[in-house]
Amino acid sequence: MTGDWWSALFNFSDYGELIWLLHNSILAGLVLGIVGGLIGVFVMSRDLAFAVHGVSELSFAGAAAGLLTGVGVVTGSIAGSLVAAVLIGLLGARARDRNSITAVLMPAGLGLGILFLALYPGRASSKFGLLTGQIVAVDDPRLGVLAIVGAVVVLGLLVLWRPLTFASVDAEVAAARGIPTRVLSIAFMVLLGLSVAIGVQVVGALLVLSVLVTPAAAALRVSSSPVVVTALSVTFATVSLVGGILLALGSSVPISPYVTTISFLIYVVCRLVGRARLRGKHSGGRTVLA
Repeated sequence: MTGDWWSALFNFSDYGELIWLLHNSILAGLVLGIVGGLIGVFVMSRDLAFAVHGVSELSFAGAAAGLLTGVGVVTGSIAGSLVAAVLIGLLGARARDRNSITAVLMPAGLGLGILFLALYPGRASSKFGLLTGQIVAVDDPRLGVLAIVGAVVVLGLLVLWRPLTFASVDAEVAAARGIPTRVLSIAFMVLLGLSVAIGVQVVGALLVLSVLVTPAAAALRVSSSPVVVTALSVTFATVSLVGGILLALGSSVPISPYVTTISFLIYVVCRLVGRARLRGKHSGGRTVLA
């Protein structure tokens, strides 16, 4: 029995051929790692972790609708993400309102997605992949769309980086300085929606938080420098995704358990390192006072 589940998790026969055949998935993971690591920093600083989950549920509903109608999973996913992101951006100016709207959108999106999948007459694997990820689904056209959307998100973040950082730290002072915080918030939510749509294509709707939240949260545990946090967040997200994909290539298990496990382990290690550094500073301070 032990050998059976172990071979289901790890089976690296013909691994070299699999890497070549599914290299699009690895490239998609690299794109998502960069995008998720960058935008995750602002997700944490703007306290939008819960909103990410709400957007992912609408993205799932859109992807399921695209699958059912034949419009396309990527197109439907992007449309669903943008609808959710704009709604949260427009109606959730305050944290309390934003959380309420997100809590309303989540079950609605999940319910619609399940309905659309129930009506879809195709293979069950296509349905399951929208929730948990599917590495074989990234063909050349889909990879091209993901790369274009990822480039749009990265360029958008670079353009908005300084005012967005200012508004994320202190929105009231930023508004007093003439920064259009309302417009900036909606623009960021659009970029977040696009990022979630990319994430759903790789790791599925249920576990996209492991890419857009966990790496940045881990980076914040070991550093307070904006530059270092951003670099670590991108590194952690990329390692989680590419590493998870490489493990999933030799397995019959979906990609998401591998990605989420690596991401969680990185977070645990960073938390332990951060706690050890904090204890070291405290003990050093006591030594000086003595």
